[in-house]
Amino acid sequence: MNLKFHNKKITGILTVLPENEVNFDDEIDNYDFSRGQSMKLKLIMGYGKRRVVKEGTTVSDLCIYGLNYLFDNNLLKKEDVDAMVLVTQSPDHFVPATSHIIQGKLDLKRDMICLDINQACSGYPVGLNQAFMLLEQDEVNKVVVLNADIMSRKVSVKDRGSRPITGDAAAITIVENNPSNNVIYGTVNVDGKGAESLIIPAGGFKMPSTPETAELKTDKSGNSRSLDHLVMKGDDIFTFVQKEVPPMIENLLDKASKNKDEVDYYMFHQPNKFMLKKLADKMGVPYTKMPNNIVENFGNASGVSIPTTITYNLGEKLLTNSYLICLAGFGAGLGWASFLLEMGNLDFCETIDYDN
Repeated sequence: MNLKFHNKKITGILTVLPENEVNFDDEIDNYDFSRGQSMKLKLIMGYGKRRVVKEGTTVSDLCIYGLNYLFDNNLLKKEDVDAMVLVTQSPDHFVPATSHIIQGKLDLKRDMICLDINQACSGYPVGLNQAFMLLEQDEVNKVVVLNADIMSRKVSVKDRGSRPITGDAAAITIVENNPSNNVIYGTVNVDGKGAESLIIPAGGFKMPSTPETAELKTDKSGNSRSLDHLVMKGDDIFTFVQKEVPPMIENLLDKASKNKDEVDYYMFHQPNKFMLKKLADKMGVPYTKMPNNIVENFGNASGVSIPTTITYNLGEKLLTNSYLICLAGFGAGLGWASFLLEMGNLDFCETIDYDN
């Protein structure tokens, strides 16, 4: 589905990273692989350091910490928040919505909209899409998009395919009405037939968690995990990304009457360095325009990797400069989505550490 919005603007992005850092080298012995093979994978995939939450830390904790940082530094006023959209696949509870918990703990106004959206890798553009639509309402002038996940809690310590890359993080993006001639182009796609390519089989109402679902079983690749853990069919996801993302971006650029060289940056979801490099090669985009350095420094925190890429690689540059940026998320669902927009002259664009 093709999308188009007018008079909307991102005015600030904040990434919140857990303070707990784990190094791939310290976990090598957990995997059914020789040290030599593991170090080769580290180089190819971009394994390195990753940030993960400590036990007891939740999505709402990360989001509340980041929002209080903005309030305390006069970067956002509580009374200006007309809507809050939380995109996550790791809510605090099944019931109630985590966005309601955040609203209550921060004592935000009652005359506002709070929504939870269950999305993963494509969650950031999906959340922006919802924010842009909310801004079409006369009484909504500022929307807070929260994108947060703590999926490290659901990955087996003996899963060498997912464990070395999975990180946690939260991002806060402020979206506002802005009178301008700029047009925002977007696209959203879904193929639920591939839903089992990236799934946590147990824990929901379809398959409640039991002692049996918690039993570790080893697959043919040597990964040990239970039905309560994240299961990723890596080959399926890789093929899906290489097949579907390039034509999505071609379509997006065509609708905007732009060519790929006019785009300053391609800020994409970062599953791992190998996949992103292959995608850049297929699209004919230089690595300098499509950064791939998030997994090796912080891990893959699902859709949060997109705003993290922006704050880490551009940061203060976006306070005084403006760039034509293509955003794209792709993965679980299967879902893939993108936006092309001018981004710059932000009120803030930074990365902070969570301190509980």
